[in-house]
Amino acid sequence: MKKIKTGVFGLNPLLDGGINENSTTAVIGGSGAGKTTFAIQFIRKGLESGQEGIFVSLDENKEQIIREAVEMGWEEIMEYLKDDLLVFIDASGKDFSNFIRKELHTFVSDWKKAGARIAIDPLTPVIWSVQDNYEQRELITMLLKQTRKVGTVLCTLEEHGTEGNLSGHETIIPMYLADCVIHLRYKAMEGSNSRMLKIVKCRNSWHSEEFHPYRIISGLGLVVKQGDFGKTRKKESAQELMKELEKNAGNLPKNAFQKLKETFKELSDAELGNITYAELMRYIMEEYS
Repeated sequence: MKKIKTGVFGLNPLLDGGINENSTTAVIGGSGAGKTTFAIQFIRKGLESGQEGIFVSLDENKEQIIREAVEMGWEEIMEYLKDDLLVFIDASGKDFSNFIRKELHTFVSDWKKAGARIAIDPLTPVIWSVQDNYEQRELITMLLKQTRKVGTVLCTLEEHGTEGNLSGHETIIPMYLADCVIHLRYKAMEGSNSRMLKIVKCRNSWHSEEFHPYRIISGLGLVVKQGDFGKTRKKESAQELMKELEKNAGNLPKNAFQKLKETFKELSDAELGNITYAELMRYIMEEYS
């Protein structure tokens, strides 16, 4: 299986190098867990690697997604849109189940074997559009099987009911059908937030079976901590991080280096939590290696 990078810093080594090409991944989490941010990072990485991107939004409109991407430090999204390398399908307010039955075949014929990345955010309204469990499974099977002919698919799912147990009606069928399942557990607490990521499954690949803390950092998006969870973060200087970045300038794409330089100027200790500067730099180099 050929691996492709997820676009999420720190995650690829936990998936033995990334997710499998032409596979389907379900990212599950509650409100505020970072699902849309994850989807944006996935599409962004593909575009940076020369793959086309298709973003299907079933909740938020195109303008809102673009605004979130720009707030995450991805101003060049407008250039990809202008050059038709990134296509938005705004399905918010539409009956997407009818699109799957009636128009999906034409869509796939137009894009077949493009090697594109497809993000569907979120998949939940498709499941809610029909009541019968058999029909739900038939719809999701058709959607994932057909879109996989275009490229690599990532869909997000809203987690409802008891937080963390993944037994909600809206998650069971997609979890079973997807090749890879990633769970974002988020709990808002007074004065702080708890965020943990777990790879529930990844077919035909080794993957970590542990819970990993993650942060959402301005300009970077989701950053997953790989190990040493209990250690207290050593106090460091932001200048040290900038020096490390300068040292690795030759190993980074020019636009990525400039963007990281701008991000590091605004980076705060509070955003990093217990992720050290050395760890962050390692995760960045893993993503661009």
